[in-house]
Amino acid sequence: MSAGSVTGAARLLFTSQPTISRELARLEQLVGLCLFEREGGRLKPTAQALLLIEEVERSYIALERIDRYAQAIRNFEHGRLAITCLPLFSQTLLPEVCQRFHRDHPGVSVMITAQESPLLEESLVAQQHDLGLTEVDQTPRGTSAELLFSASMVCVLPDQHPLLRKPRLDLSDFHEVDFINLSSLDTYRQQLDQCFRAAGVNRRTVIETCNAASVCAMVRQGLGVAVINPLSGLEAAQRGLSIRKLNVCVPYKVMLIRPDHRPGSAAVDLFCEALRTQARKMTETLSNDC
Repeated sequence: MSAGSVTGAARLLFTSQPTISRELARLEQLVGLCLFEREGGRLKPTAQALLLIEEVERSYIALERIDRYAQAIRNFEHGRLAITCLPLFSQTLLPEVCQRFHRDHPGVSVMITAQESPLLEESLVAQQHDLGLTEVDQTPRGTSAELLFSASMVCVLPDQHPLLRKPRLDLSDFHEVDFINLSSLDTYRQQLDQCFRAAGVNRRTVIETCNAASVCAMVRQGLGVAVINPLSGLEAAQRGLSIRKLNVCVPYKVMLIRPDHRPGSAAVDLFCEALRTQARKMTETLSNDC
């Protein structure tokens, strides 16, 4: 009907006239309709054919839409990534990674679920997310782990603090110094406590709070100094605080977790590479020599 003749249809489909005639007769038999009448050696569409062509054209439009959508998926113009992580990573590591990823692949949406352990690890075991970011060395069951980032804890200090005179700090520098601490249940707080006890250093804990963001807010008010993870330390340095390295290494790790039984995709691989790039950038910024 588009070409106006059997010969024209054969030319459009790069085939022969007998093939078109045979397929047309087979179509009429399959649908049980008389689609064309012959007049003067030419085919004239029947009223039934005119009704049928409307539905056929709608079907072709839908098929073309599917083809375009499949092509968009191949080109990362559509898609969705589900990521779970500690709240800390949604505030420090992920924003710049997401900015870069969205710039390169604007059609792929990223859903971030921030949750604490053990809910974080449980959701990864249940294969509910494409990627996970944890601080735990132990790999959750049914997942694969990769060390994404490793550096030492750093000290954050307010403006004009006396310890800013030193490029690096010894544990003894904190003796009888006002200190902002994380909760006593925090794993890294417990490691720090052990280090200070072994060195015989008594810090004056003036504030004990729940997370690194709250610690930095207290330091910003001049209430004391603190030792926090390097990711939060880098963010604090961008917000007016100063950071100093310690002469003792208190290691901090970030693990990249991928569920073994959740379908992977090229978009997931690209996001993982963006995470690795950001981790290398942060490591270079810190120039960690632990």
